[in-house]
Amino acid sequence: MLFAALDTGLQAHLVRGATERQFENDQIIQQRGSAADGFWLIEEGSVMVGQFMPDGEFRAIALLGPGDSYGELAVFSEKPRVVDAVSRGKSRVRFISARKFLDALGNYPASMRALLGALSYQLQDTLALLAGMRRGTNPARMAELLVNLAGEQSGPSQVDITQQELAELLGVTRVTANAALAQLQQLRLVERGYGSIIVRDRDRLMQFALS
Repeated sequence: MLFAALDTGLQAHLVRGATERQFENDQIIQQRGSAADGFWLIEEGSVMVGQFMPDGEFRAIALLGPGDSYGELAVFSEKPRVVDAVSRGKSRVRFISARKFLDALGNYPASMRALLGALSYQLQDTLALLAGMRRGTNPARMAELLVNLAGEQSGPSQVDITQQELAELLGVTRVTANAALAQLQQLRLVERGYGSIIVRDRDRLMQFALS
């Protein structure tokens, strides 16, 4: 995430005085088409980012949690937002204004270079995900998604997400997602729980995704 790449002094400066807001489950935090007048930093809970379809269905593309930020790209582009964001359960977020962010960034040249690196990493990661989703089987795609959600921890880790949300992120039906998870569990790569998935070994899961 871009905010995490910033100098700690700049992070503290931006958080000070940033508006704190709390949202209930399924409450809309931001809407596509609105002005990019700032970005959001998640402090508690989680947020689903995606787009509402004309029929009202929400198509998720990312699940974000504490410490994650979103909306910076729209600030840089100075164009309307292209995604909707919905609170998943109760959440607490801070809104950092675009003006405060851009004005302060000029005083931190190292952070500007770090942001360029973070943007490049995001682009490479997105291209790799798109390529993998086009070529892989559903279990391999599910494995790659879980690897990304699990973060960098190499040992066992818990991903708090429902099977319906996993299906939405992959763009498949819940039945298809369940079948993919069942295969991964049979291989002892993951363990399904209520509202969560245990990734037993991130490295092995990554090997499966790439095989």
